Amino acid sequence: MKLSVRFARFAGALVFAAGLPLASAPAPPSLGAGIVTYPVAEKSIAQIEHDLVANRVNAVELTSAYLERIDTIDAHGSSLHSVIALNRHALDDAARSDRRRASGARLGALEGIPVLIKDNIESADGTATTAGSDALAANVTMRDAPLVARLKRAGAIVIGKTNLSEWANFRSATSISGWSAMGGLVKNPYALDRSACGSSSGTGAAIAASLAAVGVGTETDGSVTCPSSVNGLVGLKPTLGLVSRTYVVPLSHDQDTPGPIGRSVADVAALLNVIAGSDPRDPATAGADAHKRDYLAALAGSTLRGKRLGVLKYALTGLSPAVATVYAKALTTLRARGATIVELSAFKPNAALGDAELSVLLYDFKHDINAYLAAAPPAVRSRNLAALIAFDRRDARELGLFGQDIFLKAEATKGLSDSAYLKALRTCRRFTGPEIDRLIASNRLDALIAPSYSPASRIDVIAGDQISGSIASLPAIAGYPHLTVPMGAVRGMPVGISFVGTKWSEATLLALGAAYERASRARRPPEYLPSIEGFGAVARLLAPAPALSR
Repeated sequence: MKLSVRFARFAGALVFAAGLPLASAPAPPSLGAGIVTYPVAEKSIAQIEHDLVANRVNAVELTSAYLERIDTIDAHGSSLHSVIALNRHALDDAARSDRRRASGARLGALEGIPVLIKDNIESADGTATTAGSDALAANVTMRDAPLVARLKRAGAIVIGKTNLSEWANFRSATSISGWSAMGGLVKNPYALDRSACGSSSGTGAAIAASLAAVGVGTETDGSVTCPSSVNGLVGLKPTLGLVSRTYVVPLSHDQDTPGPIGRSVADVAALLNVIAGSDPRDPATAGADAHKRDYLAALAGSTLRGKRLGVLKYALTGLSPAVATVYAKALTTLRARGATIVELSAFKPNAALGDAELSVLLYDFKHDINAYLAAAPPAVRSRNLAALIAFDRRDARELGLFGQDIFLKAEATKGLSDSAYLKALRTCRRFTGPEIDRLIASNRLDALIAPSYSPASRIDVIAGDQISGSIASLPAIAGYPHLTVPMGAVRGMPVGISFVGTKWSEATLLALGAAYERASRARRPPEYLPSIEGFGAVARLLAPAPALSR
């Protein structure tokens, strides 16, 4: 196994160095116990900004507090393994932010706010962009993805990168969400033996644990919305083309998009304001500037009164009665706040969509990853998918838990001009976006709604992922926006409610989500339980009944 810089310490900040357990790294001298006192847990962007303006904290102290929390909770303590690499320049970046504030310079929209990004997004800070794979341990590009450049121009402090399901969960059908060869397995902070879902598992777990103010994930189908749902967060998969994919390790140019993840709708809206916009290097974003809104301003006066929401009944398939009970309560809340609920019992996605989507993704992946690897730094030895497959076979760690059957199927595809690919692409385009548009228009709806996913399942290295949920694929294939907001919990494990809309309808969805969030107040912070079975009422019910006195 090759070594890379993942766990060394530089300039008092944490920078991870390969192959070493988190517990092996000594505490940096500038982050000693008792030095950092600002409490970051559950702090919103608005609260942090207020405290920065009031001089209750500065950006260096704030960044140090998050770094200390990462060291305490992620590297040690609960060992979430959600952060895969830290930016050695984070404290210097924070100091520059403090100097701007002190000098009266014009400040960015996220000035001094610490942010985490998924480790398939490039950043010019000396960290590798690995997609979780040992094959990309040397992928230090020293360039910022446009979304990262936007964060920096807004004054945000990119403190590091988050672990993920390796290759965005597209290596094997029996993969384990949240596991990567580089970062190990991400744990869910609500119950440490349960899945954080994928592929943006590290971002989900880290933001739930308040290891940064907000985070950026990426989604092809469910990879922002599932980690958000099972980690008690708000997550938005934007319209494809609202946020640039340039310098993001690709899966599919037809479905990939970065997306914001936070503990509140307002935080997600604030982050989307910054990362959204056109990029000449990503043709899909040509219309972004024209359609972009002030998403935070759109939340003002948000209400459910008079809104029409279409219930997608098919999305309840496979979900437990306990989830249905939480969902029924959510519908009651929506009605009580003035929304009209429209049952869409007859609609089901076209049966051909599943196979068609997989076919498109297989073709796209080979084409897109080959192009990405061909332009990678010379130190990256694997220059195409075939070389990745060969690398995995040689590496002692890569195939230890599951195989690479999806890689092999992708390698067997014949290019984007192949008739099978074009037919699958036509199927995907015909039966997703137009269907969403038809449902919303014909029923005069503001959005479609459904439960997002089941609660997080136990991590299972034999059977693999067990989390169910069918709502994400329709907007993912269509390239339409999908917002998930906490709606409650089952035995303490979070579940979310989804709002799906037409293309470029993020402002509408976020306003609906904010109104529901305000009405339900459903989110609860994580408790870092080893398991839900060992505590409280569940533990008492699992134990034998007390013997009757005679």
